Amino acid sequence: MIRKAQAADISAIAAIYEDIHTQEEQGALTIGWQRGVYPTQATAQAALARDDLYVLEEDGAVLAAAIINHVQVDVYANVPWQHEASGDQVLVLHTLVVSPDAMSCGLGKQFVAFYEETAHQLGCTVLRMDTNARNTRARAFYQKTGYREAGIVPCVFNGLEGVQLVCLEKRV
Repeated sequence: MIRKAQAADISAIAAIYEDIHTQEEQGALTIGWQRGVYPTQATAQAALARDDLYVLEEDGAVLAAAIINHVQVDVYANVPWQHEASGDQVLVLHTLVVSPDAMSCGLGKQFVAFYEETAHQLGCTVLRMDTNARNTRARAFYQKTGYREAGIVPCVFNGLEGVQLVCLEKRV
């Protein structure tokens, strides 16, 4: 079940972030995130306060989370998007995380399907998201689900220096 996050979910979401940071530090994952910089518990708390944080829960356990809103980060202005749309017509997926214990179980695919359905219900015509160029697993996953890489923008992203931000899009 995917639903809006509640305050009680923050510790579980933060634990997923920490597990991902640990996996990356051990070389098991390459995401391009950094412990203590991004994402952090404050990332989840800010999204909860904005009411745009969602979780995927199974048997009472939060196994995945993401932020879904209309906020296009500043560097999106430097991307040669193929699909032009006004800001209210664009829905953006941010910080999709799946617990390392539940990876490769189709939860990411479920979350992307939920994101796309949410866009349809809101009348949005364009979907956008981004990932670090180092995150080859996410890049392959998003391309497999029909997203096109519109451009790669070098930037400082959420406090992370030297990011090559891969920006992706899809028409609903």
